[in-house]
Amino acid sequence: MNLGNEYLNIVIQRFKSVKSLGEKTIKQLSERDIYWVYNAESNSAAIIVKHLSGNMVSRWTDFMNSDGEKLDRNRDGEFEDTISSKAELLEVWEHGWQKLFAALNDLTESDLLKTVYIRGEGHLVIDAIERQLVHYASHVGQLVYIGKQVKDSEWETLSIPKGKSQEFLEQMLDQQKKKD
Repeated sequence: MNLGNEYLNIVIQRFKSVKSLGEKTIKQLSERDIYWVYNAESNSAAIIVKHLSGNMVSRWTDFMNSDGEKLDRNRDGEFEDTISSKAELLEVWEHGWQKLFAALNDLTESDLLKTVYIRGEGHLVIDAIERQLVHYASHVGQLVYIGKQVKDSEWETLSIPKGKSQEFLEQMLDQQKKKD
């Protein structure tokens, strides 16, 4: 087993899982819902997606050769409400993820212990990947929370429903027995 390649496969699957969670949330939101904010200090789903995509484009474009904080990135502008529709939100979302997956798919085991820079600070590639995975997961968690707030009783759970943990565990164990 090649440990570096196994790590890359696992981390790509983790990013795909985070992306899927966000997409399942966005799917439940209406055109109006994507702009909902709890208060003036909160970000809407549209703003969160815009920020995520801006970060992804900056970090993952020319990942191995240039600083992850690109000079043309307008981070402050990512927090301005300029997304005009849910369709545009989905385009912005997909654009960022495409950059991330293209960069990850180009990496090799020998790249993992090389140094890349973010805002002039050196990071091992493996650390830069982990840093972004945590960042994106936290923002997707915010999207899920917004979805739950906006949809209330209409929210379709994305994980194990409340009160169903034991039932879910039994189903998982039964599936595993069938595989063995």
